[in-house]
Amino acid sequence: MGKRKTHKFARPQFSPLGPANNTPEGVEETADISSPAGDLLEKLQSASPDVREFACASISKLVQEKKVIPSFLQKDAIRCLGPMLLDPSVAVRETAAGALRNLSACGGYDVCDEMVKQDVLTPLAALLRECCVGLDSTAVSPRKNQVSKKNYLEDVSNEAIHLLWNLCESSSRAVSVFNKEGLLDICILCLRRFVDNIELAISAAYCLQTVAEDNAELLAAFTPQVLQVLEMVLLSSGDTTDHLLLRTLVAGTVWNVKSVVPCSSQAETINAVIRILAETLDRNASQTILTLSRMAQAALEAEAGSEMEEEMIDTRENGTPNLEDAAQEISPQSKAGDGTSEDISDFLPVRSEELRLATNLLAAQQMALEIIVNMCCSEEPSDDEWEEIFSSDDSDACATEGPGSLLSPLCLSAEVLSALVNNLIPKKVLEKTVFAESVTVDACTGSPPWQHLLAKMTRIQCRALTCLNNLLSTLDVERLGGPAALHTLSQHLTDLVFSQAEIPQDSEFLEAVTGAQRSLMQLMSSNNIPQQGLSAEQLMRLCAAGAQCENASARVNVVAMVGISGHVLAKEEISADTLKVMGDFLLQVMTKDSSLVVVGEALDALIDVFADGLEADRAARQMKLLHALKSFQPVFKSRIQKEGKGNLTIDQRLVLDNVKINLRRFIAYREALMEK
Repeated sequence: MGKRKTHKFARPQFSPLGPANNTPEGVEETADISSPAGDLLEKLQSASPDVREFACASISKLVQEKKVIPSFLQKDAIRCLGPMLLDPSVAVRETAAGALRNLSACGGYDVCDEMVKQDVLTPLAALLRECCVGLDSTAVSPRKNQVSKKNYLEDVSNEAIHLLWNLCESSSRAVSVFNKEGLLDICILCLRRFVDNIELAISAAYCLQTVAEDNAELLAAFTPQVLQVLEMVLLSSGDTTDHLLLRTLVAGTVWNVKSVVPCSSQAETINAVIRILAETLDRNASQTILTLSRMAQAALEAEAGSEMEEEMIDTRENGTPNLEDAAQEISPQSKAGDGTSEDISDFLPVRSEELRLATNLLAAQQMALEIIVNMCCSEEPSDDEWEEIFSSDDSDACATEGPGSLLSPLCLSAEVLSALVNNLIPKKVLEKTVFAESVTVDACTGSPPWQHLLAKMTRIQCRALTCLNNLLSTLDVERLGGPAALHTLSQHLTDLVFSQAEIPQDSEFLEAVTGAQRSLMQLMSSNNIPQQGLSAEQLMRLCAAGAQCENASARVNVVAMVGISGHVLAKEEISADTLKVMGDFLLQVMTKDSSLVVVGEALDALIDVFADGLEADRAARQMKLLHALKSFQPVFKSRIQKEGKGNLTIDQRLVLDNVKINLRRFIAYREALMEK
C-alpha cells in the first residue's frame, strides 16, 4: 500500500528509577489491607513540620510500588497532598511535590488525569509563581543549613516543574491549564538558570518540549525574548551529558515552535537544531557508559575500604564492639520503623552521579532520534480535510495512484534535507542501530543499579531503526550513498535479525527492524536496484515470526515485505514455486489475522504480486487464488462496514476503501484471464 512512515512519536509514558514492581505473574495487585496510607495521610495534618515532612517523604517512597497506589487514592491522597505544596515549611513543600511527582510517574495516565481533575494544578501553579518570584530576585535563597548548602527554593522548583511536566505529558487538560495560567514564563526562568542549576534547567526543558508539541494556542507566548533564551541554551558550550541532554531538549522545543521563528532565521535555526542532534548522536554511548560504570565501581570500592579502615580504628581504640549493639545500630528496621525519626534520607533515592550521567546520555540520544523521526514525518491532514477526501461508497474516485497519492510522503524542505545530509545524520543513525558492545552489557548486567540501562539501550536501537525507516522514505538513493550503500545496509539489517540462532521476539524491535527493511526494499524496488542481503528463505522465516507478533504494525510490515519481494520476483523466470509459498502466506494472513488493517495489507500485497507475469499467473492458478479472493470479498466488505468506523482512523478507512475497489478490479481481471 505504498511507502509508509512511522507517525510522530508522542512522548512515551515515563517511569521512575524507583523500585520495580516484583509482583509474581498471575498474582492480583490489590491494595494491602495493612497499608500505612491512612496513618501517613493523618500525619500530614500534624502541627510539627518535621512530622509532615516525614509523612510526605514516606508517601513518596511507598507510591513507587504500583500495588500501593490504590490504597492512597482510596483515602483521597491527592486532595491531602495538594495543600502541602503551599505549606509554611519549604522542606514540606519539597517532599510533598516529590510525593505527587512519584505518584504521577508511577500511577500513569489515569492517575495524572485524576490529579488534574482534583485540581492539584491550582496549588502547583501558586507554588511555581512563588518560586518564580524568589528565583527572579537577588535575595538569598532559603537554605536548610549552611553545612548542606541545600537550596530549598531551587529544589522545590525542580520537584514542582517535574510534576508539571509529568501532568502535561499525560493529560491534555493539564496542557490547557498550562496555557491559561501562563506557566511558560516560569519554565523559561528555570531554563535560564542552566549555568547554576543544570538539573532544574533540564526539568524545565522537558516540560517545555512537551507543552510545545502541537500546541498552537501556546505559540504566541514564544516571543522574541523567549526565543532568545532558547538560542542562548542552544549555543552553550558545556560538554557533560547533562548539557548534551539540555541542548537536545531545547532543540526539540525549537523544532516544535519553528513556525514562530522569523523567516530570515529559519534556515540558520534548522541548521543549529540538526547540528545539536548530530552532536548528541556522535557520542559513543557504549564506551561512555563503560567508563562511567567503572568509575562508579571504583568509588564504591574506595568508600567500602574507607569504612572498613574506620571500623578497624574504632576497634583498636574502643576494644571489641558488642556485636548485638552494632547490629542494632545499623539495622534498617530501626531507622525506617521509627515514625518519629527526623532523618528521612532513607526514603530518598540513592544518587550515583555516574549513573545519572549515563542515564542522561541515553535520554539525550533517544530524544535526538525521536526528533529526527518527527522531522521526517509529513504533516497529516486534519480530520476535516480527511472527511472531504474520504468517501464510504465504492466510487472509483477514492482510488488514488501515482505521485499524487495520499499514501506518498510529502517532501521535506530543501533546508532540512541539506542539514540532515551535511551533518551526516543517516550515518549517525545507522551507527545507533548497533547494540552496545558486550563488555558494556556485562558491566551493566553485573551491577543491579545499572541494569535498567540495558532496556534504555534496546529502546535507542529501536528508535534508530524507526528513524532509519523514515530517512529511507524521505531521502533519495544518492543522498543515502548510492546502490552500494543500500546493499550494505540490507546486509546489516539482515545480520541484526539473523545473527542469533532464533529471531528476536521483542515486539518493539520486530516492528522497528521490519519497518526499516520494508522501506529499504521499497526504495530499491522503485529504483530498480537488485535486492540483496535477505534471501527468500530468510524473508519467509522473518515473516513467519512477524505474523505471530502481537504488534499489528510489525505484521503489516512483514506482509508488505512479501508483497514487494513477490512483485520483483514475478518478473523473473522459474519463480512460480516461490511465488506460491508467498501467496499461501498472504492468503493465510488475509483469512486469519484479527486486524483489518493487516488484512487490507495482505490483499494489497496479493494484488501486487499476482498482477502480471507468466510465473505469477502459473502460481495463482496452482493456489486457486481467484476462488479464494471471490470467497473472501463479501467477508472483507462486511468487516469494513462493521469495524471501519469504530476502530480505525480516517486515513486507514480511506486506504481500506481503496483496497476494496482494487480487489473488485483484480477479481474481474483474473476472471478475464481464466476465460482465455
